[in-house]
Amino acid sequence: MLPPEWIRIFRIKAQSLKRGDSWYLEYDENIEPDNHLDMGWKQYIRNTGARFKCSMCRREWPSNKVKVLFHMRLKNGQGTVKVRPLRQNCKMCSEAPMENPSVESDNVHILMENLVEKIKQKCYHKNPGGRKRYFRSFDVDSPHEPTHCEGCIKGVCTK
Repeated sequence: MLPPEWIRIFRIKAQSLKRGDSWYLEYDENIEPDNHLDMGWKQYIRNTGARFKCSMCRREWPSNKVKVLFHMRLKNGQGTVKVRPLRQNCKMCSEAPMENPSVESDNVHILMENLVEKIKQKCYHKNPGGRKRYFRSFDVDSPHEPTHCEGCIKGVCTK
C-alpha cells in the first residue's frame, strides 16, 4: 500500500505536465524491474533514503540504498504511474519478512519531482529542463547488506 502522502505530492507535482492530460499514481506490488515492458510502458528506477522496521524484533535501521521502481504510460491523455518501493529485511532475524520502507516527506517530494521530470522526458519527449535533485541521506552505521535488499536480489541495486 502506498502512503496517501505520495499520491497527494504526486498530484501537486504532476500539475506541471501537459494541460488536459490526467495523471494517476498507484501502488503495484507486482511490477518488476524489466527491460521488456508491455507496449507503451516506460521504466524509471530511482534511489532514495528511508527507514525500515522489522516486524519480528522491532529493530529499526536507515538505508541510503532504497530503490523505487516506477512504470509509466501515457495513452489517450490518460497517464498512469505504477510505483513499487523495493524492500529490505532484518539481518538479525532468521526468516525475517521483507519490510516496506518508510520514506520521509522531504524525500517523497524529491522522488516525485524527479519522477515528473522523467515523465516529461519519456512520455512527452522533452529535454530535461530541471536539475536532478538528490535525496536527503541518513547516517548509516553499517554497510549495505545485499542479501537483505530486494533491489540487490533483483539486480537493480548497485552496491
